[in-house]
Amino acid sequence: MQRIFSGIQPTGVPQLGNYLGAIRNWVALQDDHECVFCLVDMHALTQWQDPAALREQTLGQTACLLAAGIDPARHILYNQSAVSAHARLGWIFDCVSRLGWLNRMTQFKDKAGKDREKHSAGLYVYPNLMAADIHAFHATRVPVGDDQRQHLELANDIAQKFNHDYEVDFFKPIEAVIPASAARVMSLRDGTKKMSKSDPSAQSRIELTDTPDDIALKIRRAKTDAEPIPAETADLEHRPEARNLVAIYAALTNETPDQVLARHAGEGFGPFKSALTEVVVNAIAPVAAETRRLLQDKPHLLSVLRNGADRARTIADPIVAEAERIVGYLR
Repeated sequence: MQRIFSGIQPTGVPQLGNYLGAIRNWVALQDDHECVFCLVDMHALTQWQDPAALREQTLGQTACLLAAGIDPARHILYNQSAVSAHARLGWIFDCVSRLGWLNRMTQFKDKAGKDREKHSAGLYVYPNLMAADIHAFHATRVPVGDDQRQHLELANDIAQKFNHDYEVDFFKPIEAVIPASAARVMSLRDGTKKMSKSDPSAQSRIELTDTPDDIALKIRRAKTDAEPIPAETADLEHRPEARNLVAIYAALTNETPDQVLARHAGEGFGPFKSALTEVVVNAIAPVAAETRRLLQDKPHLLSVLRNGADRARTIADPIVAEAERIVGYLR
């Protein structure tokens, strides 16, 4: 089995976009990969976090992952800061990586905008830590969205330069795993923006702790337009809110948008939203209920993370210790 590494920031409450874009795919990857799943609390610090909230949200994210089907007995689930190998290799990669490479990272430019001088150095160099996250486990496959492709290319560039500089063949190439069916879920309030757990309005997203009543209310209030559901996807091109609701329906029923439209063409959004609510509740409500149950047992969640960290260290520590020996650390 190839080893997969994947991480998710434990900030906010996971929402439907996280589930369809990452978590559901993680669950499927468990069948034929050795998986290392990480709550990247170190990456979270690239923006200021309330310490108590970060601890609570890390447990909340753990509960959501377990409820969605991540199996910590077969695979590894832990929080990043519990394994020092990340930081140790991250510093080495900070020294291997070139400023010119980081200057080309479009995600930093997008996040920093015109105020880049005011942002943390961590936000600038976090692609190096992401590379260390992966290479510390000699992982060869990483599930990523299109927005992370550039960072994965950087991780391979860093590995190649390390190997070249020290005349070794130590770090291996990483392959991106991008599911063909990965859904891009947009805000329920603005179909031109991604659904985000950091959006100020909770009405913009469906959270993995929402009750069926919460879900029904949010879908009922979701922004739409005055036209009925069309018969062809081409007619959704300039209707971002309608396109988003159809895409959510299709993703949760494992259908194509064309199949959804064939069933609902000509309907107004009242009947369509009712049908969509049933689909979302059937998919999300069981996960949300199990998440809420797990959150009542924090000792269990802590035990899962600590056990996962112990197992992660048994893999990563020898790899990073060898990298430290290669660069000349005295032991």
